[in-house]
Amino acid sequence: MAADPGRTPEPGTISRASQDPIRGSRHASKSGLNPQRRGDNYIEIFRIHAGRADILLLEGLDRLSRDMVEQETIIRDIEARGVRIVGLSDGYDSKATRAARTLQRGLRGMLNELYLIDLAAKTHRGLSGQVQRGHHAGGLAYGYRTVREADNSRLEIHPEQAAIIREIHRRYAAGESCQRIVADLNRRHVPSPRGTTWAVSALYGSPNKGTGILNNETFTGRYLWNRSQWIKDPKTGTRQRIERPRAEWQIQDRPDLRIVDAETWAAVRQRIDTPRLAGGTRGKGGKPTTLFGGLLTCGHCGGAVVAINDRLYGCAARKDRGRSVCPGIYVPRDILDKKLLGLIREHLTSPDALAEMHTLVREALHEQRRQADAHGATAQARLIELEKEIGNLVGAIAQVGLSAALQSRLAQAEREREALHAVKFSAANIGKVEDVMAQYRRRILDLRTTLSKSPTNARMILKEYLKEIRLEADQEGIYAQIKESPASLLSSAGGAFLGLVAGAGFHNQSTGGTPHAVIPLR
Repeated sequence: MAADPGRTPEPGTISRASQDPIRGSRHASKSGLNPQRRGDNYIEIFRIHAGRADILLLEGLDRLSRDMVEQETIIRDIEARGVRIVGLSDGYDSKATRAARTLQRGLRGMLNELYLIDLAAKTHRGLSGQVQRGHHAGGLAYGYRTVREADNSRLEIHPEQAAIIREIHRRYAAGESCQRIVADLNRRHVPSPRGTTWAVSALYGSPNKGTGILNNETFTGRYLWNRSQWIKDPKTGTRQRIERPRAEWQIQDRPDLRIVDAETWAAVRQRIDTPRLAGGTRGKGGKPTTLFGGLLTCGHCGGAVVAINDRLYGCAARKDRGRSVCPGIYVPRDILDKKLLGLIREHLTSPDALAEMHTLVREALHEQRRQADAHGATAQARLIELEKEIGNLVGAIAQVGLSAALQSRLAQAEREREALHAVKFSAANIGKVEDVMAQYRRRILDLRTTLSKSPTNARMILKEYLKEIRLEADQEGIYAQIKESPASLLSSAGGAFLGLVAGAGFHNQSTGGTPHAVIPLR
């Protein structure tokens, strides 16, 4: 839209001197609370329209961010692009002197952030008062609904959802697994708390944090508020749930909110609180030990395929949500591991792969020798300096006698000399190419054992370079489709695999690949 040459651009408009405005539209109407939703949007506009925008008119700097650090970062980034910022209400102008701008930004940033802190404290105090008067101030939990009154709101039981909650507690207390309960709820198309399909996490949640339907104490008529708070990570901008000290919790007995009877609740707690080794569910599961669990995807639903027991890989959605969500796909772990590891071994030991690996090893060892020579030269120069210093110290002691300072410095210099002599900087200690390659071949031949020694590192390498392994099923059998060409695995993962199997640290040299392999599994 063309601009009126005689009209001053409105706040929230990015304009250049040639009167060719670029309106901020929805970017300009965002709350100043979150720079990821506001300030970064302005920066993105400048990046897209680089060279066109000259002036940014704002109501005030708080429209960019109300966080001091983020506001400063955003303003510096904008002004570094040559864009002038003008605040209509706070008087900020990029054309002012640097000292004046810095002082004004600092004061405004502090005031803006204090405004948010003060507002949060007042809001929290108001909510606390509502709770003390018996009203509702938290989020809406499954099983309840909010009833609006004159100047507040209260909770009441949602009959249909309460019936599902009682069913879940009753069945779990009787010994049914969360997986079976969830599968049945999904089969019956019972709406979940989020309006989608049920998942195990919705039931079990976190017993320590009191989340999940099986752990919500409100169902027992015990209303708990102020148990946790959300803190923003300053690096990522994401919020994290942090538990408050127990002394800050507000707990009220609310019999009108009871959904689960005391006997059923106690049975559920006993089962959850019993350690796993004693037949319960409490405690952390074991660390992942499979090489491909979680790296596979289901061809039916696109979800993760994990180790569902000691024999099979299977669709996690089928396991946790039931057949009505995904028909599932199952593959024996030993067969899939054998086939995929065989494919990897075949390509890592092919003539072309070995030749490329030989080049990688030779270059890496050459770099190690270069660094060793450099370290050796530095150490030798330092040894010469130490010998002179020790000689001077001995001479000084002979002339003036032994003092505490001279004795301490002499001992320190001798220790440093011994340490330098003990370190072998000679390139002769660097391994030979033939020896490293021989070790590489031995360990590749027994790839399963080699990777199993460090399953965490192995999974990271396999995930990064095999990309996606999709399990597909048809009338003839089950197949593993690898998105990246296994032939490109060496060129991309050769260094990482060499470091894993041969104990040397080499950098990856990825070249990628577009073909894919289809591997029959049965």
